[in-house]
Amino acid sequence: RVLVLGRTGRNFAAGMSGGIAYLLDADTERINPEMVDVEPLDAEDEDTVRDLLSRHAAETGSSVASALLEDWRPERFTRVMPRDFKRVRSAMREAEESGRDANELIMGALRG
Repeated sequence: RVLVLGRTGRNFAAGMSGGIAYLLDADTERINPEMVDVEPLDAEDEDTVRDLLSRHAAETGSSVASALLEDWRPERFTRVMPRDFKRVRSAMREAEESGRDANELIMGALRG
């Protein structure tokens, strides 16, 4: 997981095969959509971003992170996640909830 508080270069996420990127005020024209989905944060993401911001502020004294926390607006952040990674995460959750074999579900998710 990475939290980007500045501008990204062009072609962001090209070749991204795993992990999650959270972007502040994302310029979607700079994101390569070939392998990733660009989505708003869900509740779990909001918690993650707030935690990352809090840790960054505490460890670096970042005034940017502190200001973002004080004026918390999750709609300013965007989640960038590879589609294959999303399918694997979903299959792992399903396996955990159903007691089924995780490898079987993951391989099925990657085929379809």
